Amino acid sequence: MGGQKWYVGEGLRFECTGCGGCCTGEPGYVWVSREEVRRIAEYLGREDDWLPPHQLRRVGLRYSLTERPNGDCVFLEKNCNGQRGCSIYPVRPLQCRTWPFWSINLKSPSSWAESAARCPGMNNGPTHDGATIEALRNKKSWF
Repeated sequence: MGGQKWYVGEGLRFECTGCGGCCTGEPGYVWVSREEVRRIAEYLGREDDWLPPHQLRRVGLRYSLTERPNGDCVFLEKNCNGQRGCSIYPVRPLQCRTWPFWSINLKSPSSWAESAARCPGMNNGPTHDGATIEALRNKKSWF
């Protein structure tokens, strides 16, 4: 195989179901760039192009969206039908846009399967070829 990634040959299937499962769970970080913060703030109608501390936290030299005490992203909301979804979906950060094609999930078939056990969109929907997956995995900006 000469160093070819395990998923390149057949690709991987994924289609977001909008369940919000990737927006909750164990504490972690949703890293955002200053440009992403600006876009989110603009989308929310904020005139200062920034987010308040209950939505954005500084971690060292970087910024992350905040989480609620239960691990939910601050932008994960329930609609009137009880379904969960992202309230900033059109301007969601790159980290969110590239799920589930993160290096940690692509490390091995078992890593993929472990995440797929929690994400109903994984192993369902259209097949993404190896080149598309690699482009998403290595993407540095969505704009």
